[in-house]
Amino acid sequence: MFQAVANIFKVPELKRKIFITLSLLVVYRAGCFIPTPGVNTVALSQFFTDFAEREGQTLFGILDLFTGGAFEQLSIFALGIMPYISASIIMQLLQNVVPFLEKLAKEGKAGFEKINQYTRGLTLALCLVQGLFLSFWLSNPDSFPGYNVVPNPGLLFTFTTIVTLTCGTIFVMWLGEQIQERGIGNGISIIITVSIISRIPSAVGHLWHLWSPLRPENQQVQTPIVIALVAIWFFLVGAVVLFTQAQRRIPIQYGRRMVGRKMYGGQSTYLPIKVDMAGVIAIIFAMAVLSFPATITMFLPEGIGIINFIQSIVQQRGLWYNFIMVGLLFFFMYFYTAMVFHPLEIANNLKRYGGFIPGVRPGRPTANYIDYVATRIVFLGAIYISVIAIFPDIMMERFELPSYQLASLFGGTTLLIMVAVVLDTMKQVEGQLLTRHYDGFIKGSPLKGRR
Repeated sequence: MFQAVANIFKVPELKRKIFITLSLLVVYRAGCFIPTPGVNTVALSQFFTDFAEREGQTLFGILDLFTGGAFEQLSIFALGIMPYISASIIMQLLQNVVPFLEKLAKEGKAGFEKINQYTRGLTLALCLVQGLFLSFWLSNPDSFPGYNVVPNPGLLFTFTTIVTLTCGTIFVMWLGEQIQERGIGNGISIIITVSIISRIPSAVGHLWHLWSPLRPENQQVQTPIVIALVAIWFFLVGAVVLFTQAQRRIPIQYGRRMVGRKMYGGQSTYLPIKVDMAGVIAIIFAMAVLSFPATITMFLPEGIGIINFIQSIVQQRGLWYNFIMVGLLFFFMYFYTAMVFHPLEIANNLKRYGGFIPGVRPGRPTANYIDYVATRIVFLGAIYISVIAIFPDIMMERFELPSYQLASLFGGTTLLIMVAVVLDTMKQVEGQLLTRHYDGFIKGSPLKGRR
């Protein structure tokens, strides 16, 4: 592996791509610390800190996680890349519902560029709406009792906030596209991963403060617990890598056919069905759905029974919370799979090109068999995602970790995204090394990426 890293700097083109990627990421991280005009970032950060101690994890915590702390400071990148992610998911789902978009998706590169334009337009609309409501929320003094977040609210502040946040998201989207075209890896995914990784040092520093090996009298976490936490983290990373690349391979056989004087076909291949077919989309949707009520109820008057009931379920992260989370994960796993995986279309394509599954008749029986296998594979994937999603809560309860930011290192969206993006980036780097006759990261065996 170390030799592969050294080989990277022997390839001028690959070295240039990595340099461009790192340079653009530095620009992104610098923008995360440029405040939005008219906002008292010190008061806002203090509000979020006090609110997290009182109410626990809400939608604000998720936004701050995906923006690398930019939302907590309301920097120019406060909305981050999430509007673009939401627009991309919406467009992807609409491709299976709107015939016009479905036709564009099948036109190749031209159709993809057209859909990408629609995605950018939808991103702009989402940014304008989110910026508008965010400016109204910041301007309302009742939302921040005791905190002077916006010293001079008004129409000018609203306009400035909308323009600043919208331009910030568009610029982040442009950075991601530049990384995609000129750098290495998926630009949008790398930006999200860098945002998540930027929160790790503060979490590790918090754990170091609790451990206090240099001052045993202030030690709040014992050394055996720290060793256990490190061992669990490495075990979880290995498990996530295993399940991220795990797939069920359905054998495919192509019949022989004579074209002119040449014989074609006769080869064997396979149809891969991933265990985690939905990736991180299912857990992102489930966390957003569960965190949204907790965020909404904080603006409503206290003392109402139904509001207190919702707050007790969502904010305490107890048995009912985890039960609802698992139910949502199963729903979104099957829903997303149904949107992007079409057994009948796969079966028709196999029949058109002379392929078949041994022991299964072509056509509808093949589609039913593929659907049968995929349904059970998705069930296993939903169990795996559910365990990863609720594992931070288990860690908080068993090891009495003081903050969810620290517990999020042991599962949830954080670990899934980091592992998936790192694997995909390593696969692309290894591909460029192998094309230039250099060894990859694993000698003798190519690295499997997300397909």
